Amino acid sequence: MPGYRQLSRNRDFTVLWLGDTVSELGSALSMFVFPLIAYALSGSALTAAVVEAAYLGGLCATLLPAGVLADRVDRKRIMLVSSATGCAAYTSLAVAGATGHLTLPHLVGVALVAGVAAGAFNPAQTSAIRSVVATEDLPTALSQNQARQHVASLLGGPLGGALYAVTRWLPFAVDAISFAIACLTVSRVRTDLSAPQRRHEPLRDQLAEGFRFMWGRPFFRTLLLWASLTNLVTNAIFFVVVLRMVQEGVPAAQIGLVSTAAGVGGITGAMLAPSLIHRMPTGRLTVLIGWMCCLPLVPLAFSSSVWTACASTFFLLLLNPVGNAGISSYRMAVTPDHLQGRVGSTSQFVSMSVMPLSPLLGGYLLEHQGGTTAVSVLVVATALLAVLLTSSRSIRSVPRPSEWVLDDAAQPALAA
Repeated sequence: MPGYRQLSRNRDFTVLWLGDTVSELGSALSMFVFPLIAYALSGSALTAAVVEAAYLGGLCATLLPAGVLADRVDRKRIMLVSSATGCAAYTSLAVAGATGHLTLPHLVGVALVAGVAAGAFNPAQTSAIRSVVATEDLPTALSQNQARQHVASLLGGPLGGALYAVTRWLPFAVDAISFAIACLTVSRVRTDLSAPQRRHEPLRDQLAEGFRFMWGRPFFRTLLLWASLTNLVTNAIFFVVVLRMVQEGVPAAQIGLVSTAAGVGGITGAMLAPSLIHRMPTGRLTVLIGWMCCLPLVPLAFSSSVWTACASTFFLLLLNPVGNAGISSYRMAVTPDHLQGRVGSTSQFVSMSVMPLSPLLGGYLLEHQGGTTAVSVLVVATALLAVLLTSSRSIRSVPRPSEWVLDDAAQPALAA
């Protein structure tokens, strides 16, 4: 079985991973303090939700055209421009905060720009990984990517809370530096990341090709529906949990412990991921993940304490990296190289398309129904979605990685 030690000898993957980890940590700081600052400026849960919705809206609106771009333009160039944009956006917030001119419209505007930059970056980065990593190493590589995200969750909350306690704008300054580091590391990649040469087609046809590939396969068709609705519900739950603690006067540093618990659970799951992905049929693994997006959330309906939120978050994230890495590995392995950008962006777009509504849904339920009722309704919704996966034969029947049937067109041409 491919391991982390073997992948560590892949220089270009390591360079990409290190830069993205630093950038992800910086973004975790900013995303943690966005709702805190917005709530401090407005005193409204719904207004605080608008800032997070702006980020998610910008990201989702960019994903599909960015997928086309990743299949047509040098992927290294896309990642460099996106990182530079993020650096400039967060620098503007840091300067505004330092000079006492930080405003809610500025906060919303930067959140939107940062979301657009992330939406452009993600398909290019996913396609770049397919270019620098062999098929047999994909589960390990994507598990390591999941670990990167959870390292950011582990450190982002406590560090963001500590920096926020010093002064409101400091997390944004650190985030700007992280994007500058990402620019430097991307520039060091040696592999040719230029997109496959293809004949020119109308943008509509190129977008449709990615959708047709996903929609024509029952496994992905069912998964797209489940992922989009699960992301909506679970993110709404955690927005309710965080804002409920803010309303109760819980210190920011304690709220940050929830992110720490998420990080510990995610890192632990990422370490287990390669072994579980190779040993367990991908379909059964997907069903298991569906239920693990439901059961750990049940205690939140009965308790609003920080410790309950930490425990629920830990178990929710424990197997999440395993599912994400296993499903993504399967998708990347069976997707032809010239479709990597569009299929990746289509998958991410559909799964995240309703996420901008999550903070709005959570904020509305919190203000009109109260925390307990809001969480209870949303947890029941996650259970119904888990039943959807369990009842799908197309999901249950996908075998383990050693039995995946790959198309020759999906095999990458790796640089020496």
